[in-house]
Amino acid sequence: MKKGVILLSGGLDSVTTLYLAKKKGYKLTALIFDYKQRHRKEIQCAKKIAQLNKIDYYVEKIDLSWTKSSLTDKKKAVPLNRNLTKEEIPSTYVAGRNIIFLSYAFSLAESIGASSVFIGAHVQDYSGYPDCRPEFLMSYQSAVNLGMEKSNIKIVAPLIDAGKKDIIKKGIKLGVPFQHTWSCYKGGKMPCCKCDSCRFRINAFRELGMEDPLLKF
Repeated sequence: MKKGVILLSGGLDSVTTLYLAKKKGYKLTALIFDYKQRHRKEIQCAKKIAQLNKIDYYVEKIDLSWTKSSLTDKKKAVPLNRNLTKEEIPSTYVAGRNIIFLSYAFSLAESIGASSVFIGAHVQDYSGYPDCRPEFLMSYQSAVNLGMEKSNIKIVAPLIDAGKKDIIKKGIKLGVPFQHTWSCYKGGKMPCCKCDSCRFRINAFRELGMEDPLLKF
């Protein structure tokens, strides 16, 4: 059976990516990161998804407090009701996050004999987050493999050209339990419905004529 490593945040993008990888026949190991993020609830969701799918997972604790992101610095406010069409890097950007996460993933992949590293990056991410851009992922894959003993590990981003609505549609077909995912940057008991992540998610469900399952409780 093909082996893969999945970067699992607990958000609907990474969870849908997990289900896509499973459908392709991969035996997955999940990497979940606790980087002292404000929205720590996503960690519990990621663990729940891994357990539901009976896959091994690691929770790696790292300190990214130096990044001065509103996700890691509680003195900074998470931007609310921002213009979602404006292409700019928001304060929720965590410097080098995917660079760091992918480094861990490649180390794990080589160690367990996995051929692929799965990441849920997509088009609505890379408009604001440079470490989600397809050209970065391709360049990173080439660079990292130059430093590995087994230089044939691929980065797989199956959602890279998909918008949030398309991702949810794919997830529905795959049976993704969206009620066990988390997107809100503020990390409260309920979604704030005002941060970028909440609004992208809620709007996508509404465009499909559905209500976000997290808002039904």
